[in-house]
Amino acid sequence: MSNILDIIRRSPMAYAERITWAQLIASLVGVVVYVILVAPQLGRVPVAEIAWAWPMAWTVVGAIAISIAISVGWGILAGRRDPEEPHSADQRDREIESFGDRVGVAFLVIGALVALVLAMFEADSFWIGNALFFGFFLSAFIGGVARLIAYRTGLPAW
Repeated sequence: MSNILDIIRRSPMAYAERITWAQLIASLVGVVVYVILVAPQLGRVPVAEIAWAWPMAWTVVGAIAISIAISVGWGILAGRRDPEEPHSADQRDREIESFGDRVGVAFLVIGALVALVLAMFEADSFWIGNALFFGFFLSAFIGGVARLIAYRTGLPAW
């Protein structure tokens, strides 16, 4: 963890990179909160009766709000520290964003395929919804990690 904090403190960080960090933090908090709310029901409540839809919806909305709050707060602090720093994305940022999206989309497709197979076998909506939810989470999280790696090491040469 100290390595991550060292990177954040020492290195100048692009606007889009700060947003990626905020999204990663918020999505991780959101998925942990969702699991804490829903997982305890698995052993004691029949799957068809598990209250999962509203906790999922609220954790998604909450994660978006947290991401926005972190991005705005971090942007204000960065603007005060270095007012000359550009606060918009450049070509490199757009290429890294595209790279992260390409890496992450595979997990979105996997989640959708799992949900499709579950629907074909008429699984409970709990399992279908969670397959999609975790596919979205993995897509965003792994795509974000790929972006951060690209910011620190450069884009891979294909």
